[in-house]
Amino acid sequence: MKTVSIIIPVKEVNDYIRESLPYINKLDYDLKKVEVIVLPDKADKITGKFKFKLRIIPTGHIFPGEKRDIGIKASKGEITAFIDDDVYPEKQWLKKAVEIFENDKNTGAVGGPAATPPNDSFLKQVSGLIYSSFMGGGGYRYRYMAGPRRFVDDYPSCNLIIRRDVLEKIGGFNTEFWPGEDTVICLKIVKDLKLRIVYDPEVFVYHHRRDFLWGHINQVVNYAAHRGYFVKRFPETSLRPGYFVPTFFDIYLFSFIYPDFFNAKLINIWFLPMALYLILISLDGIKTKSFKLGLMTMLGIFVTHVFYGAYFVKGLFSGKLKEEDN
Repeated sequence: MKTVSIIIPVKEVNDYIRESLPYINKLDYDLKKVEVIVLPDKADKITGKFKFKLRIIPTGHIFPGEKRDIGIKASKGEITAFIDDDVYPEKQWLKKAVEIFENDKNTGAVGGPAATPPNDSFLKQVSGLIYSSFMGGGGYRYRYMAGPRRFVDDYPSCNLIIRRDVLEKIGGFNTEFWPGEDTVICLKIVKDLKLRIVYDPEVFVYHHRRDFLWGHINQVVNYAAHRGYFVKRFPETSLRPGYFVPTFFDIYLFSFIYPDFFNAKLINIWFLPMALYLILISLDGIKTKSFKLGLMTMLGIFVTHVFYGAYFVKGLFSGKLKEEDN
């Protein structure tokens, strides 16, 4: 059984990390072979009895990717598992990931679903349902719910497990991008090392969401701006039609100005795509089996598309987003 280092970057020790550690303590794995490295800005303590070795390394106020690199240098495991502080794993999470590495030497990294916890608040549930819906998550909703096993080339670092020797070859994260540091490291794995990243539904964690509306939107616009910039910076995994769809949707919405003010007869034709859109987001709302939750999810999908589309363009035309490749 391989030794494992679980690395968790945080701003400060909080209730989420206190929730996560007991779940790690219940993993179906030999916890004597597991170390957990927590990286807060300032020195802090975490009380409790754990079967694994717990290390707390203060880092100062730096980006998550830089914190993870400090954790990598301090770690001793053959496998390095990255999760966020607001994530907690299911029992088979680590065991399944290690099995994948042992069965396929061409696998450089493993990821899995990061689902919304069932006990999250109503507003957090709305955010989670947006991401996992057909219209909200699209072809990437498998990141937020269990989907078929597959190979991927870009995966979130909230649930990303990488072989130690792979990290040594690519030099860790080595970037100040945030968000987007996961895109950088995944591209190094699949492009530079020609290794696979495996998504498996059993490598399962729960991930607390941001509150809808403003917490969710703030996250969306950060993702959108970086993805737009990454179209130029990392086109191998970001220059894809799906990322442009919300922007085309925004253009379509603005196009209503023309038929309304210059040719009212065209309004019925112009409205057909919108009618189809409303039907599709309504189906996502109906799947929640709750009128209130369904209505909020429908509204949330629409708002998410509008904001993502706008900030994707902002990123696309940005001269440079903050980064520092060491």
